[in-house]
Amino acid sequence: MQWYCESLTEYKRLKTREVNIGGLLTGNFHPIRLQTMTTTDTMDTLGTVAQSVRCIEAGAEMVRITAPSKREAENLLNIKNELHKRGYHTPLVADIHFTPNAAEIAARIVEKVRVNPGNYIDKKKFEFIEYTDSAYHSEIERIRQRFTPLVKICKEYGTAMRIGTNHGSLSDRIMSRYGDTPMGMVESAMEFLRIARDESFHNIVLSMKSSNPQVMVQAYRLLVRQMADEFKECYPLHLGVTEAGDGEDGRIKSAIGIGTLLEDGIGDTIRVSLTEDPEFEIPVCRDIVKRYSAASLTTHHSPLTIHHSPPTAPYSPFQYKRRDTFVVNHIGGRHVPVVVADVSKAGEITAGTLQRIGYSYNEALDKWNISDLAADYIFFNGNELPFALPGTLKVILPAKKWTECSDKEKYYPLFSFDEYPDATVQNKSTILNVVMLDCFNEGDSFNLNSLNSIKDDPTVVLALSSTNKNAMQSVRRMFMELLQKDIRNPVILMTDSNWQTPDEHLIHFATETGALFLDGFGDGICLGITTGSYGLLSNSYGQLNASGRNYVDNQSPEQFINSTAFSILQATRTRISKTEYISCPSCGRTLFDLQETTARIRAVTNHLKGVKIAIMGCIVNGPGEMADADFGYVGSGPGKITLYKGKEVVKRSVDSNIAVEELIKLLKESDAWVEP
Repeated sequence: MQWYCESLTEYKRLKTREVNIGGLLTGNFHPIRLQTMTTTDTMDTLGTVAQSVRCIEAGAEMVRITAPSKREAENLLNIKNELHKRGYHTPLVADIHFTPNAAEIAARIVEKVRVNPGNYIDKKKFEFIEYTDSAYHSEIERIRQRFTPLVKICKEYGTAMRIGTNHGSLSDRIMSRYGDTPMGMVESAMEFLRIARDESFHNIVLSMKSSNPQVMVQAYRLLVRQMADEFKECYPLHLGVTEAGDGEDGRIKSAIGIGTLLEDGIGDTIRVSLTEDPEFEIPVCRDIVKRYSAASLTTHHSPLTIHHSPPTAPYSPFQYKRRDTFVVNHIGGRHVPVVVADVSKAGEITAGTLQRIGYSYNEALDKWNISDLAADYIFFNGNELPFALPGTLKVILPAKKWTECSDKEKYYPLFSFDEYPDATVQNKSTILNVVMLDCFNEGDSFNLNSLNSIKDDPTVVLALSSTNKNAMQSVRRMFMELLQKDIRNPVILMTDSNWQTPDEHLIHFATETGALFLDGFGDGICLGITTGSYGLLSNSYGQLNASGRNYVDNQSPEQFINSTAFSILQATRTRISKTEYISCPSCGRTLFDLQETTARIRAVTNHLKGVKIAIMGCIVNGPGEMADADFGYVGSGPGKITLYKGKEVVKRSVDSNIAVEELIKLLKESDAWVEP
């Protein structure tokens, strides 16, 4: 099997073709470019210019503007001229959907056009059609005839193009042959790319977006492999998780999808799609890409060879399969990944401490209430607690502290990898022993054969972390060794952060652990913040983030870390513990206030564990983009909402003043509602 990146075990950036976007060079080891998209009406020239200026001054290196029809495409000239008059020459990108004529107008005006192969010429009516090979090729020829004029215009005017596939808007033709799959996404883009190459046009960037980070990552990896196999070269890649939402969840979902690929050296430009004002996306983009600066990583630039690296990797990165493990005290096997809350810096552990991680004590009833976000284990450095624990909570202590505990049923020891083999039987638990291992770089002195010492021990759960700069790759390499040696002990992923702001912590945790969960690695998660950063985080609550929102709700560091762990598991689809929102970032087509509406819907539905609700600004992309949702709330006209159950329209033209109440009625009628 040919791989999709230069190395699975160290950071090496993938070489791609160089693309010129109005003088801004991307690909070919140029810096990872940051971009966003305006949310104003494109016909509002001054409003769009003002918002574009705010985005540029925030650090956007490209600004995308929707052009759904000829009228908006023509007005791009007025927007561009006004920006130039004010001294701003940042490349503009026209976002095209169903209208080839609009694309051909825009391509003569702006520096780049984005076309979606799922709806640019193809049809999207959610119909299944049996295509013969002849009929299928006839459709591709029809696409060639309609798409080639745009390619020629771009070539003539020096305009760049993004061929941007979206998981939710694959055409009926692609769906009929490939289904709702990452490979279908790849083929959708490749059909258009082949036509462009036939015209000797190469000023192209590609994207494979999905609201599901797992699908998104698999699609990009398959695309790189397909381009390498077919063309022996790769085009630059624009990374993004579409409809990521807002706040903590939007940042985590984006960081998991984008960060996983950047860790593999894949990605030349990024956009974080948040349901917030577009200028607030840029600081999040910056926090994601600054991890890959020359100062922070050992970066290797190498030509595109896509080596077999390692020669026989024991898993497939193109499809999800959880690593097979045995069960130790409800960790591993088919159990959902556990959450271990690090409360070692919280001071004295009391019932109030446990409230921060999902357990609240009712003194009058002498009962514990357990939330959906209640940690499964806690870790601290002290002695056995002087009060009875909630029934589901267990404790991990350093091995020396554990030997002094009287309760060996709920307290378990933590060893270093070097300590464990020398510990006596009396100093080990007969139920669960957590063994920490700092993973290594290739060439380090760790003796891999020593892993065999825990192979047949049914009480050992490994806790893997790495102090290397390329930490994720080092941990992934250890998983490969475990697979090759058929060592099936469960693994808890341990990640510490020494960053400073909540956004930086979220991105670090989501990238380091999310990438591994997406590959099927990990049976638990334990997040921690280093001592200096813990103090900074403690002082930051009550302050607003860059977008003017305090999405961490005055949480303590323990609440923040615990919530983040559950959000990472939710975003990687490995443990569902809360409602999921698929919320578009708004654009000039949006027919209602997305931020306000998303907040209103969240407020009344956030207790519906496992339900996926899409909140989409317009009918253009709504039904397709929300393909992964259980229910949809989609703008269909000024002041009008269409409600969906899956892909089926249930209620049309609902007055927006009562649409949230109608959504609740639909949830009740569908047996998806429970009282808060």
